[in-house]
Amino acid sequence: MRLDGERESSNVEDMRGRGGGSGFRVGGRGIGLGTIAIALVAGWIFGINPLTILGVLGGGGGMAPPLEQQAPPASSDEPMVRFVKQVLASTEDVWTVQFEQAGSTYQAPRLALFRGAVPTACGQGQSAMGPFYCPADRKVYLDLDFYEVMKSRLGAPGDFAQAYVIAHEVGHHVQNLMGVTDKVDSMRGRVSEAQQNALSVRLELQADCLAGVWAHHADATRQILEQGDVDEALNAASQIGDDALQRKSQGTVVPESFTHGTSAQRVAWFKRGLQTGSVQQCNTFEARGL
Repeated sequence: MRLDGERESSNVEDMRGRGGGSGFRVGGRGIGLGTIAIALVAGWIFGINPLTILGVLGGGGGMAPPLEQQAPPASSDEPMVRFVKQVLASTEDVWTVQFEQAGSTYQAPRLALFRGAVPTACGQGQSAMGPFYCPADRKVYLDLDFYEVMKSRLGAPGDFAQAYVIAHEVGHHVQNLMGVTDKVDSMRGRVSEAQQNALSVRLELQADCLAGVWAHHADATRQILEQGDVDEALNAASQIGDDALQRKSQGTVVPESFTHGTSAQRVAWFKRGLQTGSVQQCNTFEARGL
C-alpha cells in the first residue's frame, strides 16, 4: 500500500499499557472478525455461535475477571500503529464523502488498540476474539498481535490484508450508523438459531462489501493500491471463510453453523464493493443468492 505522507487519524486510543483481563463477559453487543482466532483455538468443537458470544444476535452474561497489569507498548510496534492510524484516516475520508453524497453526516468511530483483554461497552473483550466492533460505544478494538496470527496461522499476510481487517470493522460501524445493526439485533429471540446464523452471514458479507467500497474510493482518490494488494485482501477474505476455518480446525464443514459466509462468498462481496464503489450494491439482505 502507498501510505507514505498520508495523514494519521486522531481517533485512535492506545490502551495497550492499561489494565485488562483474561476473560470475556458479554454485557452488550459486538460484531466483527472475532470468530477467526476462536475458530482456530477452540476448533469449533462445541459449535459455538460467535455472534451469540459477542451479543449481537443473542444475550449472555457472567462475571468479569479481575484486572491485571499490562506491560507498556513496545516501541517496535510504532510503525504498525502509524499504519493503523493512516488506514483509519483513509476510511474517515472515504465515508465522510459517501455520507455527504447521501445527504447525511458521517460520525467516525474510534479505534482502540489493546493487548490481551479490554473492557468495552459490549463487555470484556479478549484478543482471542480477533478484531471486533462494539456498537454500544462505537469503537473498533484491535490487538496488533492479530496481524501475526493472520500471517503465521491464517495464511493471510500483507499490508492490504491488514487494512482490509480494519475496513471490515469500520464497515460494521457504517452498518450501525445506517440502522442495519439495530434491525438485525431486533430479531434476537424472535427467530431460530439457524435463522440467526443466516442473518449473521448477511451482516458480515455486507461489511466485506463495504470494505470493498472503501478500497475503491480510497484508490480512486489517493492511488493507495500497489500490485498484489487486491490479491492480499482477496486471500484474506478467502482464508477466513467459515468453510475454510472449519475445514482447518475440525476437518469437516457444517453449513448451518456458518455465521460469516463461505470463502467464495466473502471474496465475491468484497470484490463487488471494490469494483462498483456503491453502497447500494452491498444490500446482502435483499440479495436472493449470496
